[in-house]
Amino acid sequence: MNAAPDPAAAPANQVPVWNIANILTVSRLVVVPVFVAFMFLEHPAWRFAAFAVFVLAAITDHIDGELARRRNLITDFGKVADPIADKALTGAALVVLSMLGELWWWVTIAILVREWGITALRFAVIKYGVIPASRGGKLKTVLQIVAISVYLFPLPDMLLIVAHVVMAAALLVTVWTGVDYVVQALRMRRAALAGAREPRV
Repeated sequence: MNAAPDPAAAPANQVPVWNIANILTVSRLVVVPVFVAFMFLEHPAWRFAAFAVFVLAAITDHIDGELARRRNLITDFGKVADPIADKALTGAALVVLSMLGELWWWVTIAILVREWGITALRFAVIKYGVIPASRGGKLKTVLQIVAISVYLFPLPDMLLIVAHVVMAAALLVTVWTGVDYVVQALRMRRAALAGAREPRV
């Protein structure tokens, strides 16, 4: 006689889409226009509000990932929505800072091209395999968030050098990891094509 199935061992496709992890991810997307609106309001208090919204949204990025892994709440929706929410938040912050003249446009463009380019690359090589997030990629995310947070906080002019230094480190790691992911994708594609050409015994 077969044992009754364990409800706790339900397959991933039976995990409800509207779980707490995905709700946090969607909330991160929802607050992006709120953050942008706060940035364009002139009173200094709104700048602190924008800083607080950005930091809280960035924190949810860590929380939703932990919840999804610990409670087995990983869904296909979450896999797609989470990186989109991350890039929407950081991308909006970079663009707004450049529009306000507080960050060079070439820095924003370089980071956005790398971010969306690697996302497109991952989809392009998905038939050969998945490019996992590397330690460098995780460091890149942390540095970007810290750098943007420093820019958002209204520092006195004499301390702006701190923001520039942290952003320079974030930019270097962003470019370096982007090149590394391209190399990984090329190796993955080459290995897959070589395996396909090998004669079967």
